[in-house]
Amino acid sequence: MSDSRALVSVDDIRAAAERIAATCLRTPVVPLVTADGTVPFLVKAEGLQATGAFKLRGATNAIALLDDDQRRAGVVSHSSGNHAQAVAYAAKVAGVHATIVIPENAPDVKVDATARWGAEIVRVPPEERLQRAEQIASDTGAELIPPYDDARVIAGQGTVGLEIVEQVADLDVVVVPVSGGGLVSGIAAAVKALRPDVRVIAVEPELAGDLAEGWAAGERRVWPVADTQRTVADGLRTDSVGLLNWDHIAAFVDDVVTVSEDEILTAVGTVVRGARLVVEASGAVAAAALLHDRVEVGGGVAVAIASGANIDPEVLARLV
Repeated sequence: MSDSRALVSVDDIRAAAERIAATCLRTPVVPLVTADGTVPFLVKAEGLQATGAFKLRGATNAIALLDDDQRRAGVVSHSSGNHAQAVAYAAKVAGVHATIVIPENAPDVKVDATARWGAEIVRVPPEERLQRAEQIASDTGAELIPPYDDARVIAGQGTVGLEIVEQVADLDVVVVPVSGGGLVSGIAAAVKALRPDVRVIAVEPELAGDLAEGWAAGERRVWPVADTQRTVADGLRTDSVGLLNWDHIAAFVDDVVTVSEDEILTAVGTVVRGARLVVEASGAVAAAALLHDRVEVGGGVAVAIASGANIDPEVLARLV
């Protein structure tokens, strides 16, 4: 992976799976059962990771690849919450100091969880988080662990795809939430290498639909931060997918769809009741796409990635 724009291979993802095995859970795939007793799709339960989201995979892989000098200098990252927790936890396990830059509008439940793992936290306005993280890296020599636009992170997230292919023999469709694109990049790279017949569909909130717009136009698009901040899916508020992520999406993803705010919120309750899994709004968008027929399944077997479970308890109670 020496070329920063080279696509991650299935061998990279398999190597990542070995590195993260001691820290990251091999999550189950469970049926979602509707009120009438049918099972329209399966759910990959990434909220069961120790930090409550898939992000632990990419962070663990990236930190495992640090050399001795980098480990001594520590790591820095920026995130609205789930990647923040992941880097903090993975760094703690590895004995590495972590500084996390978090937007001021991130949910308290995610900020508090990040602090729990011992990371140093810096709060900034949403539009300043990348700049501040890069400045800290420059000032301290800390290694920057980006939340998505990084081959190490993509390879770690791709282990979700490896597991799904092994767990679901008759797989037809994988539906994946998208923010910066790390998860869908890795999953699509793994799935298409092993099962090129399986479709991979990316899902965004309508209010943060930069990828959907770019997909339709055939080029990566960037939205104003003020626009993407409108969605209730706080983990999906990035202004664009990453450059390396766009390359993977263009190469491997079959389609990009969007869902409304009401559809996302409804899906949270449906997943909790139907799959017995806690899921946050960001983690419910894939299920929302399937529940509201944004993805053509045609009687085949679909898997929705429930990417995270870090939701405010009061919000969860209301939606359930």
